[in-house]
Amino acid sequence: MTTNTSFTVLFQGDSITDGTRSREGDPSLCLGQGYPYLIAARLGEELAGRPLRFVNRGISGNRVSDLYARWNEDTISVKPDVVSILIGVNDAWRIVEELPTGATDRFERAYRHLLEETREVLPNAAIVLCEPFILKTGVTEARWERWQSRVAAYGRTTRKLAEEYGTLFVPLQEAFDRAAERAEPAYWIWDGVHPTAAGHQIIAREWLAAVQSATPALRA
Repeated sequence: MTTNTSFTVLFQGDSITDGTRSREGDPSLCLGQGYPYLIAARLGEELAGRPLRFVNRGISGNRVSDLYARWNEDTISVKPDVVSILIGVNDAWRIVEELPTGATDRFERAYRHLLEETREVLPNAAIVLCEPFILKTGVTEARWERWQSRVAAYGRTTRKLAEEYGTLFVPLQEAFDRAAERAEPAYWIWDGVHPTAAGHQIIAREWLAAVQSATPALRA
């Protein structure tokens, strides 16, 4: 645990984490409309009175390399006790769509840099790696096989890095696949990439199941 007077949980990632969050100081808006808000709401109610602080620094469009470029100001300086990362869909998007920004695949290389630096500078922080996910609908449908192959590879890489660096891992793809057996994919991920409210609830549920039991400060 860091020396913060409060126990800080930081959410990092792309638009899925960003959730159209406010950049102003209003605590009701700064967590966005997605899974960070749902997690903070659940833990805030369960652990009322504890000095918990929830911070969202997700930015729409980010890849792992973009996270690393802003890691000092948006992670290290926050001094989190828990840093949660959900990333990968934009790395996949640029490669699947053959964009110039996807000419090389930097996912694993940049992720390693990010984890190594975090372990070095914040040795006591718990790190949570969330598995990237998609469903076959919207933007993923036309090139589904390429999307599926790339995101599945990133999921395997994320799990491998979690094992190598001793971090927590939140599996998500299987949870969404199971959900798609109950309702059509667009019910959970409206465009194949961005979750609906119900989809964000899946992320929050899986995150809490994986993280809360392993983090004493987040248990009742």
